[in-house]
Amino acid sequence: MRRLEGKTILITAAGQGMGRASAIACAAEGAKVIATDKNVELLDGLDGIETHGLDVTDGTAINQFVASLPDLDGLFNVAGMVHHGTLLDVTDEDWERGFDLNVTSMMKLTRACLPGMLRQAEKTGSASIVNMSSMASSIKGFPVRTLYGASKAAVIGLTKGIAADFVTKGIRCNALCPGTVDTPSLRGRIASAPDPVQAEKDFIARQPMRRLAQVADITPMAIYLLSDESQFVTGQALAVDGGVTI
Repeated sequence: MRRLEGKTILITAAGQGMGRASAIACAAEGAKVIATDKNVELLDGLDGIETHGLDVTDGTAINQFVASLPDLDGLFNVAGMVHHGTLLDVTDEDWERGFDLNVTSMMKLTRACLPGMLRQAEKTGSASIVNMSSMASSIKGFPVRTLYGASKAAVIGLTKGIAADFVTKGIRCNALCPGTVDTPSLRGRIASAPDPVQAEKDFIARQPMRRLAQVADITPMAIYLLSDESQFVTGQALAVDGGVTI
């Protein structure tokens, strides 16, 4: 039997990178996957997966969308952004935008989905929320990642709060904290650097395994956290980082 057979799972930012890889992996494990992205065109090619455009920073759109969904067994909050700079480079607008996408949108979508997930957990015994955090500056400090790290640390706090509030109700909530993953987002940051070749070398150099993570290194942990295999795991920040935080 496939590990997510019969489960309905919502995944955000599923157009590319970790979100897309996770949507495909969950579907392969038998889940009914509902994949969303702000850019609906990026969802093309997700065969056998239900796709919808969704701006996760739009609270009204979130509530309308969730009202149309069945009760969920799993929610994977992937949407986020990276800000490059020290605190002196962060404007008020940067800070608000970063926290809006990386934290507040996650809170709003989870809050909207929770009533249905609680109903599902009452029927099946459990439902799982996975929040995308990062090892970068939330667990281990990195230069020029102050805003990103602060927001991803807030994701861990949000995760632990949800886990504590609903641990007796069958809801599990965990944060996934990857290392540096080779995704279109990372490639865009490398390409925009003054010296892209050196930028890629620098990203690799901070990984003790001396390579970037691939999405296939991360999706197995997402599957585990969304599956019944992790029924005794909640409130955790699980690092899949190639040894960065040793």
